[in-house]
Amino acid sequence: MAASPIHGLYVIIDPDACAGRDPLAVARLALEGGASVVQWRDKRRDKGDQLGQAQALRELCAEHGALFIVNDHVDLALAVRAGGVHLGQHDLPVEAVRPLVPPEFIVGVSTNNAEEARRAQAAGASYVAVGSIFVTGSKETTRPASPERLREVKAAVDLPVVAIGGIDASNVDQTLAAGADAIAVIRAVCAAGDVRAAAEELASRFPERRV
Repeated sequence: MAASPIHGLYVIIDPDACAGRDPLAVARLALEGGASVVQWRDKRRDKGDQLGQAQALRELCAEHGALFIVNDHVDLALAVRAGGVHLGQHDLPVEAVRPLVPPEFIVGVSTNNAEEARRAQAAGASYVAVGSIFVTGSKETTRPASPERLREVKAAVDLPVVAIGGIDASNVDQTLAAGADAIAVIRAVCAAGDVRAAAEELASRFPERRV
């Protein structure tokens, strides 16, 4: 079976987190720094207004051999030929999305505990994200988790597990020790003064760099 593309540094590109910089420029630097997965997340604008940037980001990811994921919106992900979609607990459920997408399409799901992760796996998720591992200001409604919760989820499912929430260079090793296959970050890379260097530092903590 082919290795999962969900591994390493997973950077979420949110225009609101890019410190006033062009999100595509930030994404390019993150990819140059070693990001293996990039997710587009825009919580404010209508999908039609996001289309051009999402298409450009998908092409940029293809140039760097990275997986491109769209947050929340299955239709936008399909329209730009993304590699997958990431669903929150209040988005469409996996079982409703699977019939709409190609078999190889990646469907990730946000979870907070082992029970939610097992349900996501049973429904056909490709990976689960667990958070918030540490305190984060990127999302006001995030439920708290912990490295120990991450270990519980990792033991409960046979899917790649992505840790998210407040992860940076100071705690990434603790997160990996708890079993994360990938770490999802927003501000630790997007808001960094040197985006490429921040991405390189986090990506270098993984024993295998997927390209």
